[in-house]
Amino acid sequence: MINKAILVGNVGRDPEIRYFDNDQAVANFSLATTERSFKTRDGQEIPERTEWHNIVAWRGLAKLAENYIKKGTQLYIEGKIKTRSYDDANGVKKYATEIVADVIQLLGRKSDNDGSSTYPSQSGGQPASTSSAPRPPESNKVQNGPDKQPDFLSDDNGPEDDLPF
Repeated sequence: MINKAILVGNVGRDPEIRYFDNDQAVANFSLATTERSFKTRDGQEIPERTEWHNIVAWRGLAKLAENYIKKGTQLYIEGKIKTRSYDDANGVKKYATEIVADVIQLLGRKSDNDGSSTYPSQSGGQPASTSSAPRPPESNKVQNGPDKQPDFLSDDNGPEDDLPF
């Protein structure tokens, strides 16, 4: 089974960074992706539509977010879709869907980002490409691997399969 999200969009708010006792860091921020307007075959105009995604970045990617990402930054993100539940102050069960980032690449002009343009995780795993979406250069990618996630977030049942496509 595959659970992979690839997003290109603009950061909607400055990242919120939290540190834990064991010096682990996590960053949370929103990312807006926009589908441009278009006309259907029968001439109907479909308006532009923006989707907002909650992004979660751990460890090195959280530190990247702290140092280089701010509201308006254009990003390429690869990650996994995760849904979690919690009880609000009134005891009502709520659900939150998030993209847990494995790869973050800064896009746009270098002056917009005040630093290097690509940041992958520390795992070294190289996923196979099945999409024509823009791909960050493999040599500059910063990634977080599932082996680096805190135990309370990991639901890994074993190593990921290497697919031939």
